[in-house]
Amino acid sequence: MIEIGVTEDIATCRALRRRVFIEEQGVSEADEIDDKDGEAIHLLARVEGRPVGSARLLILGETGKIGRVCVLAQARGTGLGAALMRAAVAELRKRPGVRRAKLGAQTHALGFYERLGFVAVGPVFDDAGIPHREMVLEFQGAARAV
Repeated sequence: MIEIGVTEDIATCRALRRRVFIEEQGVSEADEIDDKDGEAIHLLARVEGRPVGSARLLILGETGKIGRVCVLAQARGTGLGAALMRAAVAELRKRPGVRRAKLGAQTHALGFYERLGFVAVGPVFDDAGIPHREMVLEFQGAARAV
C-alpha cells in the first residue's frame, strides 16, 4: 500500500535524497544540501511503511516550486513517482494564491512530467552537472486535469 503525505520528518527525506542524488546520480553534497528545507513543505512516500520517495515544495508568490523529487530504484516503474507528483500538485492547489506549479526536470524525465500535464519552457540548463529544463503546469483550464 502506498501512502503519501506532508511530513515533518526532514531527516528521512534528506536520507532518500542522499541515496538517489548523491550516491546514485553523483550530485555533489554542496549542490544537494541548501538552506531551503526549513521553509519547504515536504512530502514523504511510503510503501508498506518503508520510505521510498520524497518531494519538496516551495511557495514563491503565485508559483509552487516542486523540487528534490526522488524515488528509490526499487520503487521506480511502479507508478509511485506519478502518485508522488499528483500529491505534490494537489498540495500546491490547496495553497491560497498559488496559480501554477513549476519544476526543473532532468531532460531524460521530460516525457514523464509531460504525461502529468507539465509543459517544457525555455532552454536546457545545467544543474549539478545534469541537463535540465524548466516545466510549468498552470492551474487553469484543461491543465487542471492532472
